[in-house]
Amino acid sequence: MYEFIFIFVFFNRQIIRLNLNKTYTHPKLKNLNMKSLILSIITLTIFISCQNQKKSTTQEDPFFKLSLAQWSFHRSFKYGGVSPYEFARLASELGFQGLEYVSTLYPDVMKSDDKTLAIQAFVEKNNALALQYKLQNILIMVDDEGDLSTSIEKERLEAIENHKLWIEAAHKMGCGAIRLNLHGEDDEESWIKNSISSLEVLSEYAIPLNVNIIVENHGGNSSNASLLMKVINQVSFDNCGTLPDFGNFCLSKDWGSLKENKCDNPYDPYIGVAEMMPKALGVSAKAYDFDNNGKETILDYQKLLSIVKKAGYKGFIGVEYEGDHLSEKEGIIATKKLIEKTASNL
Repeated sequence: MYEFIFIFVFFNRQIIRLNLNKTYTHPKLKNLNMKSLILSIITLTIFISCQNQKKSTTQEDPFFKLSLAQWSFHRSFKYGGVSPYEFARLASELGFQGLEYVSTLYPDVMKSDDKTLAIQAFVEKNNALALQYKLQNILIMVDDEGDLSTSIEKERLEAIENHKLWIEAAHKMGCGAIRLNLHGEDDEESWIKNSISSLEVLSEYAIPLNVNIIVENHGGNSSNASLLMKVINQVSFDNCGTLPDFGNFCLSKDWGSLKENKCDNPYDPYIGVAEMMPKALGVSAKAYDFDNNGKETILDYQKLLSIVKKAGYKGFIGVEYEGDHLSEKEGIIATKKLIEKTASNL
């Protein structure tokens, strides 16, 4: 701004000097004044152009990076004969920067008699692939490793040990987090107590490994954001937080899906995301279907991304397409475009 004022003053002084010197007839003096005036105009033009270019560049930079949730291709991996180890290639081809793995999409791990050895092979393969395609490992979504909120103590402790293997895997892969579920208990008070106990152990275990423990709203009590935050806010470790999923706010569904508006007991997703954002260590952008303008038919992305931005979040946002009307690839592309377009208007 000060440079602009200086140039403006200098420019005007040149004009004044030129006007004062109109009575002089010496050609060299007139040429000198004219050259100074032209130089001032050129300098001012270049300065304004540079400022506009800087402003334009700043406006185009998003406040986040995009990762791809592997679940977006779950039909291909589970039923289409595509290896889950093709994930990095597929994400790279679609222009993503980060990878969000899903444990249950790897039968070579989940069905192995020696899970420790199988996870080690999983780590080595995916590290090599991420390096090959120049992508960042972001997190591992851990499912089917036992109920961390159950009141059956033996089962809860076993689930904790199972999750520790994935914390170690995340550390070796450079992932910032594992995402886990809080299932296994319907009674709210018992669910809160058991969930806190499990998260305390896992969060403390993960601290020296630089791994965050993040909880997704994923059905049952965990899709009640207010209830979930009662748990998270009582865990005494800062590496324990949330993974707000835009769509998993159905209290009566096993996994909380709002798909096709068939939920008979929904929790307001906008209130839910806003409640979870203060402790968010990741964000999952769920999408089901799109209208002719490319907007999500159930979820208001303008409103959701505004909530995320207002919270000061600057990490990765994971694209998770879970619809049926488009192919997986088309749905992923549509979700990615929707996020980018919406963010550019915030």
